[in-house]
Amino acid sequence: MTEEILKKIKQLPPLPESAMQIEAVYQNPDSTFNDMVKILEKDPLLTADILKAANSPLYGFSREINAISQAVGLFGMGTVRGFALASIVKKSFALDLSAYGINNEMFSSLSKKQHGLMTAWCLRKENQLLGILSPAAFLVEIGKVLIAQQIMSDGSQEAFRDALVELGDVEAAERKVVGVDTPEVSATVFEHWRFEEGLVDVIRNCQNPQKAADEDQRAAQILHVVRVAVPINGVVTDASIEASKKLIQKYQLDMESFDKAIENAR
Repeated sequence: MTEEILKKIKQLPPLPESAMQIEAVYQNPDSTFNDMVKILEKDPLLTADILKAANSPLYGFSREINAISQAVGLFGMGTVRGFALASIVKKSFALDLSAYGINNEMFSSLSKKQHGLMTAWCLRKENQLLGILSPAAFLVEIGKVLIAQQIMSDGSQEAFRDALVELGDVEAAERKVVGVDTPEVSATVFEHWRFEEGLVDVIRNCQNPQKAADEDQRAAQILHVVRVAVPINGVVTDASIEASKKLIQKYQLDMESFDKAIENAR
């Protein structure tokens, strides 16, 4: 981690009280479905953001979700936690992703598509991992915001664009020009905010799942597949699907559920 990026992370404001309350409820093993609903319903703007996200066609529900209790019932506490944290965290950053050649709308679409694919893929057979995977899929790319800030403050936009073309790999270009990549920065942000170790571990090692703790490797593998399937421009292609399927075979993950899920992400 570079000193410049670390300084930016340390200067981030603390998460608002609403995020702390959501985390307290989620991490408490004695908390109930109703406890989460009550916390979320206290914030009308957050409730609206969650319902908007939950009603995305990416998730394939045939009827409208019009209440937080309905969203928690359909998705589970872990996934709705992801919706909530994504809304809260992204409001903590001034977004400018022009260094990557994408605008804020494309960046938002990227996170939504990655999360939508991951949820549709894992909701039935890997739902025990959604508590970590839901926020991870929404938030893994947030490190790009700080890296983009560093690229612009260094005046290295052209060098970064050249590296992207030369290397054909976003993380490799980040490491060459800035000295650190998105998963490492994102993980350090959430470590700074004192999120649970498992979430930090999965994000940090999503490009190299074998480096994650044994209990986190499967979640890191799934996140790796999703990030390959839905690249930085948010456009799912035949090439990205083929590359992601090679990883599914390598990691021995569920191909049948992925095939069904990827159709909604295209």
